[in-house]
Amino acid sequence: MKKLSLVFLVLLFALVTDVISAQVQPVDKDHLAIGGYDVVSYFTANKATKGNAVYTVTHDGANYYFATAKNQKSFKADPTKYLPQCDGYCAWGVAEKGTKFPINPETFTVSDGKLFLFFNGDFEGQPFNTLTEWKKAEKKYLTTVKTAWEKVNKS
Repeated sequence: MKKLSLVFLVLLFALVTDVISAQVQPVDKDHLAIGGYDVVSYFTANKATKGNAVYTVTHDGANYYFATAKNQKSFKADPTKYLPQCDGYCAWGVAEKGTKFPINPETFTVSDGKLFLFFNGDFEGQPFNTLTEWKKAEKKYLTTVKTAWEKVNKS
């Protein structure tokens, strides 16, 4: 019985770790934006909060979920204020590598009133958090990411 409990705990840990480090496309095949996370909560609560389908707004063909009716209303009033930069792709990938990486919606920063999302997961068998890399040169990236995104988005 003790062995069975240990196996269960290991499997549970693996499942939770996989979910926590799961990368998503900014808009998935079902048109769900940012893995269903509430983009307003990044600003108001300074944390990644799962939204609820009950509070959905469709913007530019993507479905954004919100945790509360208040957040839904805020987004409807000014979507541009809350939309992530780089169309939701990893900001470090755009600024540093000139390419689109998927993101982990729980890895983010709000800088200069803008939301930036990041890759945070397994890369070539090793954990890799691009937010850590971003923070090392954030001032530089904040000045170059917009131009880099314009180039990346054209390709």
